[in-house]
Amino acid sequence: MEKSETKGKVLKKAVVWKDLYFYRKSDAIYQLTVEFCKRFLPARGDRTVDQMVQAARSGKQNIVEGSEDGLTSSEMEIKLLNVARSSLQELRADYHDYLNTHHLAVWPKESDRQQRLRDFCHSHNDYSDYEPLIGKMTDEEMANLLLTLCHQTDKMMCSYIEHLEERFVKEGGIKERMYAARTGYRQQDERLKALEAENQRLKAENEALKKRIERLEGGR
Repeated sequence: MEKSETKGKVLKKAVVWKDLYFYRKSDAIYQLTVEFCKRFLPARGDRTVDQMVQAARSGKQNIVEGSEDGLTSSEMEIKLLNVARSSLQELRADYHDYLNTHHLAVWPKESDRQQRLRDFCHSHNDYSDYEPLIGKMTDEEMANLLLTLCHQTDKMMCSYIEHLEERFVKEGGIKERMYAARTGYRQQDERLKALEAENQRLKAENEALKKRIERLEGGR
């Protein structure tokens, strides 16, 4: 049977958020969104730019904060990861709006180019993988790329959150683990006290037997 990584511990094992695939994709989404806004949206007078950049940054940062807070609060970790998901969903809506208002296509999932794009995004997680392509893409291509990345990141986060929820149900949060730890210490302390009492009782019986033997030997 697989042992729980948190059994007997109060704090969970730290997660290296930089290594999480969905964090790396969220960082790529943020940097690509900044480049998209620079290339295809007005530098001034359009609140959409601030909204899109902020949504992309919120997605990335809430993953970081959720992973760090997860050391002490599973509930907060799940909450912040869901905030990150909401931010990326908001960003997806912005890209859909851009394509619709500019009379551009959202590529159907069954199309060949969408399948190629989906395969490429699935196997590439970092901004450096996409950076050489930025200058070559049209706004339609780049928007569909970011829609695909957002969708894949969301699916990965859903699976991760489901795992966290299952672990929380089985092991509880820090309060539950602290209670279990305190209960374990109390039980151990009670066992030690019981053993000490038994030891003292046996010593007393041993002394009584010695004295009895001495009396018997003295009466011979």
